[in-house]
Amino acid sequence: MIDVIVAGGGPTGMMLASELRLHGVHVVVLEKEPEPTKVVRSLGMHIRSIEIMDQRGLLDRFLELGTTHPAAGFFAAIPKPMPDRLDTTHPYVLGVPQPITDRLLSERATELGADIRRGTEVVGLDQDGDGVTIELADGTQLRSRYLVGCDGGRSTVRKLLGVAFPGENATTEALLGEMEVGVPLETVTSVVAEIRKTEKWFGVGPIGNGSYRVVVRAAKVSEGRPVPPTLEEVKERLRAVAGTDFGVHSPRWLSRFGDATRQAEQYRVARVLLAGDAAHVHPPTGGQGLNLGIQDAVNLGWKLAAEVNGWAPDGLLDSYHAERHPVATDVLNNTRAQVELMSTEPGPQAVRRLLTELMDFDEVNRYLVEKITGLGVRYDFGEGHSLLGRRMRDVGLKQGRLYELLHGGRGLLLDQTGQLSVAGWADRVDHVVDVSEELDVPAVLLRPDGHVAWAGDDQQDLLDYLPRWFGTAS
Repeated sequence: MIDVIVAGGGPTGMMLASELRLHGVHVVVLEKEPEPTKVVRSLGMHIRSIEIMDQRGLLDRFLELGTTHPAAGFFAAIPKPMPDRLDTTHPYVLGVPQPITDRLLSERATELGADIRRGTEVVGLDQDGDGVTIELADGTQLRSRYLVGCDGGRSTVRKLLGVAFPGENATTEALLGEMEVGVPLETVTSVVAEIRKTEKWFGVGPIGNGSYRVVVRAAKVSEGRPVPPTLEEVKERLRAVAGTDFGVHSPRWLSRFGDATRQAEQYRVARVLLAGDAAHVHPPTGGQGLNLGIQDAVNLGWKLAAEVNGWAPDGLLDSYHAERHPVATDVLNNTRAQVELMSTEPGPQAVRRLLTELMDFDEVNRYLVEKITGLGVRYDFGEGHSLLGRRMRDVGLKQGRLYELLHGGRGLLLDQTGQLSVAGWADRVDHVVDVSEELDVPAVLLRPDGHVAWAGDDQQDLLDYLPRWFGTAS
């Protein structure tokens, strides 16, 4: 029997497969599309996802193929500078087109031993107390202990489960594509600058290789299942909004997206779980979607592996929903707010002007940047040290740096006292005695996802927390 089947081979599914393989879990990824998509829906990664790639030793691969940009101007496209001294060693956004992210994460999953099967579509499932039986489009069946639906906003797995997906339908829609233009860059730049003074769902800009990324609001919301627009439809909307179609031609791909906002009521039904867009969809404002899915995967991976490997404490797998559902709720709320602020109507424009003034206060600007980039996430672990539940930024150590110690996806006790012990949990938790001038607490216990599970210097107190996250001592 397969340990875990992951339905969906996008960034969430491939990241999850890699996380599971770090713990020796037998993983099969089923992707219905025979070839990777060329559609560039996401343009890059925010700070928390960049940190995750660093934690797993993958960041150099992305930096080699990406471009760094200041971490600023995200919230509703309000142009404000990056706050000083963000709590990270990666205070930038990494521009990487999604097809590259897809490829790098797929290569990583393959390197770690994941079995990736393209052109394989899930059409049915049935679960019992021992596992899940998956029916494929070709009539064959597979059996696994767990199934995770990472199969997008129109998730087949979610629908087969019957999990409710409440929210709002799209009220506005945009056409998106990659194509060439027939006018000079200077003309494009001047026209776009003028239109974007009021129309934030608009953009035409070079992306290399002679191509331009084009975004323009559609005339109306599509009925039924959206289909890609035609080039003529894109040209017509460009003329209506900008007064010119820029001579666009030779599209490499065309797509459309809307501001539908929905969230699954449950992320887990017995042996079937949901992650990424299968669990939540929202407008792309702020560029949070891909990042939210990757972070779902890193939260879930080690917990599901612990369940498969038999050492998970009671409630650990359920903590995936408890922790990630509120995070996605917050993302849905802030994207709703951003969409309102990007409206051209007088009321939303008045609110936008007021918020623009408020963002001149460093505290407001910092709060919104941390919200968009994932730095502000804090899981509710109860009362305790101020670090509890937060992710730990990379800190320099006498013998290296913190994130280098997290590449294996295990728990970590970073001990500056040299007096503590994880005896009984050494198969799940690394104990490193080292010191850092940047860490003002004697010791921290980190979960595999980099969040602080405990901080202090008392061995008995530590022994109260280890079983909560890492099960009983061996």
